[in-house]
Amino acid sequence: MTVAESDQLSGIFSALADPTRRAMLARLAAGEASVTELAEPFEMSLPAISKHLKVLERAGLITRGREAQWRPCRLEAGPLGAAASWLERYRMFWDGGFDRLDDHLRAIRKGKTDG
Repeated sequence: MTVAESDQLSGIFSALADPTRRAMLARLAAGEASVTELAEPFEMSLPAISKHLKVLERAGLITRGREAQWRPCRLEAGPLGAAASWLERYRMFWDGGFDRLDDHLRAIRKGKTDG
């Protein structure tokens, strides 16, 4: 992995670390929305919403357009794919952990039925 790819992942994971931003991305997965529409479910000021959107935009997770007076925000899924690819490399570790847990639980159950 190059330094640039690592920096991109850092921005993506940093953006995803906040529940407000994750909720915004979930909303945008259903289609584009204005800043006002994205702000509706949150009890925060429009400047605070704008700061969250800037973080998402810097991470490449959204784009903001301009159509007359309307500034739609759109989900950009490509960076999520990069994050998913990075995480996929570690799947064997968590799958292996679940396999070991299954083995352990079977051993415990067997011990209870044998005794």
